[in-house]
Amino acid sequence: MLTLDQVKLKSVSKLSGLQPVIAAGMIALITGCYNRGVQIIITQGLRTKAEQDNLYAKGRTAKQLAAVGLSHVIAQPKEDIVTNARGGYSNHNYGWAIDFALLLPDGRTVSWDMLRDDDKDSLPDWSEVVEEAKRLGFSWGGDWRTFTDMPHLEMVFGLTTSQLREGKKPAVSLITKAFAVIDKYMEEAEEDMSRIEALVKELESTVAGLTNSKDVLKQQSILQAGEIKELSALLLELTDTNPPAWAEDALKAFANTPSVLNGKPVIDTPDKATYAEARLITILYRLGLAAQQKGGK
Repeated sequence: MLTLDQVKLKSVSKLSGLQPVIAAGMIALITGCYNRGVQIIITQGLRTKAEQDNLYAKGRTAKQLAAVGLSHVIAQPKEDIVTNARGGYSNHNYGWAIDFALLLPDGRTVSWDMLRDDDKDSLPDWSEVVEEAKRLGFSWGGDWRTFTDMPHLEMVFGLTTSQLREGKKPAVSLITKAFAVIDKYMEEAEEDMSRIEALVKELESTVAGLTNSKDVLKQQSILQAGEIKELSALLLELTDTNPPAWAEDALKAFANTPSVLNGKPVIDTPDKATYAEARLITILYRLGLAAQQKGGK
């Protein structure tokens, strides 16, 4: 996933020429959506009247274009109709509207899929964008009763395209109020981002702690395994009744050596002596004790 600054950079060129309040609203919208785990990109901003006429030509014949004074525009009858507004009749032509799309996690692919849920919150990402846009005061083309325009967002302060063509501007008080809403939204978004960053750091610390704990447990396991191995070897020495070959002479010698206490052989089962017994008897044998006892018989 891209950083917030990288996502904003994707839309910079489309913000040029927009009314200042619209551009500020778009920066806020990109930020708010990012905080919700949704990346968006502005695909259309200010549109010239000539560009608008070319869009209007899609899905229409030359005769239809001529009927509305656009005989100079090349017809595109095989295309789908994408707008009912010709040049000068769209809020895009005055910088009061934008179109958006989803920017997928790879940071390159753009999608208009209204059912995608890349942030896995059981709410379509597109719906989340619309929700945030309305919080900022934008109107959504998806709410239009005729010819819905799903990627379209606008803020026109009650003005019609006829009034915009005449050069009318929204009241300063309305613009000021809109900026206040956007500023408050951005403050909340920055607070959300701070909480998200703090949570990320906390998670990173937890992961680091778990990693360290894993390493410690691994070392402890290795040490315990060594200790278990040593204990197993010791237990084998104490319980294995197959005496080693190097103890055979010593065991036989003491099997023939009577005890000074009761006259019985010091060891009566030399073939079943444990490793520990065999080692002790061998030490006594090498000290000559068996010979001395035999000699003292």
